[in-house]
Amino acid sequence: MTEASARMVKYAPGRMPSLSPFHFTMIVAAAALVLVSIGNVSPSLERLSDGLPRMANLVGRMMPPNTDPDFLWRVTLRLAETFQIAIAGTAIGVILSLPIAWLAARGVTPAGVFYWFFKALISLFRTIPDLIWALLFVSAVGLGAVAGTMTIIVDTIGFCGRFFAEAMEDSDKEPQEALEAIGASRFSILFGAIIPDVMPSMINTALFALEKAVRSSVVLGLVGAGGIGQELKVAFDLFQYQNAATIILAIFIIVLVMEHITDRLRAKLG
Repeated sequence: MTEASARMVKYAPGRMPSLSPFHFTMIVAAAALVLVSIGNVSPSLERLSDGLPRMANLVGRMMPPNTDPDFLWRVTLRLAETFQIAIAGTAIGVILSLPIAWLAARGVTPAGVFYWFFKALISLFRTIPDLIWALLFVSAVGLGAVAGTMTIIVDTIGFCGRFFAEAMEDSDKEPQEALEAIGASRFSILFGAIIPDVMPSMINTALFALEKAVRSSVVLGLVGAGGIGQELKVAFDLFQYQNAATIILAIFIIVLVMEHITDRLRAKLG
C-alpha cells in the first residue's frame, strides 16, 4: 500500500455504527407506524381526483370577492380587533413570561429544586392547543375579544417561557459569579447580568411570538373568541363564499405584512 493510499484509509469516514437488536426493532416499528399511518389517513389518488372538481367549483363560487364598501369596513374593524388581540395578548404574555421563565431556569432560579414546577407550568400552557384554551375562556368570560386575548396570553407564556428559560440557563456565568461574589441579590444578578446577556434572544423570541399570535388570533374567532375568524365562520355558515374570499384575502395580507415587519425588526435588532 502506498503512502497516499494509507493516508486515504486513515482519514476515510467510519462505517455506520452497528445497531443493537433493540434499536433495530424500534426503527422497524417506527417505519411500520409511518407506513400504517400513511395508509390509513393519507388521501388516495381516487379521493383527490374526486375532490379537485368540487374544490374548483367552490373557488369559482368564491369569485369575485365581495368589495361592497360597507362589508369592507366591517372586515377592517374585525381585522383591527384581531390585531389588538395579538398585540395585547403578546405584550402581557411576554411580561408574565419573564418572571415565570426566571423561576423555571435551572441554575439561576430562586426557587431552588422547585424550578420543575414552573417548567411543568410552562409545558402545560404550551401543550394544550389554542382552541381548547379559547373554549375554556369563552365559557369563563363569554364570547368576544377578551377570551381571545386571554388565550394569546397563555399561549405566549408557553412559547416565550420555554425559550426565555433556556436562554437564561445558557447565559454567561462569569458576570453572574462576579456579582454574586460582591454580595449582589438575585434580582441584581437577573437585571445586571442575565437579562443584558440574553436580551437579543428574548427580543427575537418576542417577535416570533407576536407573529405567531397574529396567525393564532385569526383562528380563535372560529370558536367565538373575537377577531376576523368570527366573521369568516359566519360567512361559511351562511354560504356567503364571496364574503369568505374577501376575508381570506384580508387575512393573507395582514399576516404577510406582519411577517415583513417582524423580519425587518429582527434584522435591525440583530
